[in-house]
Amino acid sequence: MDVTIELHGAVTGSCLRASVALEEAGIPYRVVHVDTHQGQHRRTGYLALNPAGKIPVMVNRTTGTPRTLAQSNAIVLYAAERRPGKLLPIDDARARSITFERYFYFITDVIAVSHAAYHVNKFLNDSKAAIHYLEQDALDVLLAAERFVAQSEFMAGRQFTIADIAAFTITYHLRSNIDRAAVRHLQRWFQAVGTRAATQRGMRAFDLAHGAPARAAPSAEAASSAVAV
Repeated sequence: MDVTIELHGAVTGSCLRASVALEEAGIPYRVVHVDTHQGQHRRTGYLALNPAGKIPVMVNRTTGTPRTLAQSNAIVLYAAERRPGKLLPIDDARARSITFERYFYFITDVIAVSHAAYHVNKFLNDSKAAIHYLEQDALDVLLAAERFVAQSEFMAGRQFTIADIAAFTITYHLRSNIDRAAVRHLQRWFQAVGTRAATQRGMRAFDLAHGAPARAAPSAEAASSAVAV
């Protein structure tokens, strides 16, 4: 089978959201590693794909003219729309709206805040109080998601959706700051998602592309302790 979709990126939360979405949707793709430490995302060739110089970028070569799509969250939605019903409910308006609500809950109230903390720390590292506030705010909102899985298997109900993809990648990133005993429902959900074969492939995608040892994606045993302090 010819693989006509390329995913350009590296091992970052944003890129992993995109690769997990493509894996879970069953969409064939090829990873193109972008070495940001060497400044590859600022070179002319990459800027032609995304003038903002950000990763990831998806390139679709299905047609004669390659089509690019930046923004990891747009790539997640692309994957969901390409496989109707796989990652996003299609026949139940309420279930669909709840999925979007939970998806944007993690995107805007957890991931965006965590990214802000990272950038403040990187460029304004004398602003310790601001960094602590942002990091704690992101963590508090993430932990509040315990209520979403207290009586449901997944973040938006009985079906694995784009909400779980957004939630899993940021939970994985913040796992060392979480006391698993305090959020047993979140821990149960994290373990279940971490053992999904497609999610594991997505979490390893950029390590394998770079020729590095495969990322130790959460196995059943590892996931059960991964969120411990």
